Amino acid sequence: MTAATVAASGTVLLTLGRLPKGLDLARCLAEAGWRVLVAEPGRRHLCGSSRAVARSFQVPAPVYEREAYLDEITRIVQRENVDLVLPVSEEILHVAALHGRLDPNVRVASMPLPRLLEVHGKLSFVELCDRLGLGIPLTARLSDPQAADLNCDQAVIVKREFSCAGVGLETVPAGAPLPVREDPEQWLVQQRIEGEELCSFSVAHEGRPLATVVYRGTVVSGTVAVCFERIDPPPQVLDWVERFVKGGALSGFIGVDLMLDSSGGVFGLECNPRATSGVHFFESQDLARALLDPAGCDGLRFRRQRLFQQFYPCLTETQASLFRRDDFRRKLGQLLRARDVSFQLRDPLPFLLLPFTAWSILSRTIFGNMSFGEAATWDIEWTGPTEAVE
Repeated sequence: MTAATVAASGTVLLTLGRLPKGLDLARCLAEAGWRVLVAEPGRRHLCGSSRAVARSFQVPAPVYEREAYLDEITRIVQRENVDLVLPVSEEILHVAALHGRLDPNVRVASMPLPRLLEVHGKLSFVELCDRLGLGIPLTARLSDPQAADLNCDQAVIVKREFSCAGVGLETVPAGAPLPVREDPEQWLVQQRIEGEELCSFSVAHEGRPLATVVYRGTVVSGTVAVCFERIDPPPQVLDWVERFVKGGALSGFIGVDLMLDSSGGVFGLECNPRATSGVHFFESQDLARALLDPAGCDGLRFRRQRLFQQFYPCLTETQASLFRRDDFRRKLGQLLRARDVSFQLRDPLPFLLLPFTAWSILSRTIFGNMSFGEAATWDIEWTGPTEAVE
């Protein structure tokens, strides 16, 4: 797969610029000859200092001004003759509403919102997996009498049906009373599976997995891995993911959190139908081809590097473990060995200026008692449909 096989040049609009995965996407598309624009609610962002980005636009935050956000994205698309709108993170659940609003010649790189919600919603994800015969934890709504039965003799996880970055997640020991929530119908109780937690990331097209990488977090901020390692997974893990993508007829970026128990059983915990840290493991040329010509893509190669990190949050987590000797030594070893996902010798400014451009995120993690994931998504997260989804 070479640069010559990638689709002709055009203009792409990334709908978030603050995260390293967006920077990777911007770089690979710029290398493929595309003009890269970025729409970002923040005044400063990681991608803004990259030579891969031609121009950035500040837009309203979709959490607070959803219609204004969609209107501004639409205006940018029309004014700049955008060919491809590429969501980067949680904002995909807002951007998906652009299907049907834009010129038919403009491609929005996401499934329509109802399809996204089917896999993003933690209960509908479980129901889909159950229909496909895939391993899943027992799950019930907090408002359902069945929820109390789940933790009679086993620990459970309580989490919001629509959430990101593990916000509000709580572990309840076996036999302990379940927490009280003002909106219990919006919360789920799920059997806690013991084992090794893994993440899969697939690039898919109409139910065909083009490539899948499986990795695990080695340093975690909250529930978000800030240092992560590609592994050679057991075949049953890849089989689970392939059956999920094919059975759900899924397209785009598909991330799944999985648990591999001691007997080798695979259980799907939840799905993120968007880019995740797994995007960093693919070769840039191949990733560009998959984005620009998914129907003609026949696979993606992995980068040789297996261990990546987001340096500054990884440094913060390492410093926080200073007085826990074994934990500190382990995290320091990861910090020194891993390759940073933002640094590139021919495009050094994003990494060098990151403390400045990402200060709104870093300050929330250092002073605001937030995990990296919470701080990065507070103004773009999706907490559930606020209107009928057509």
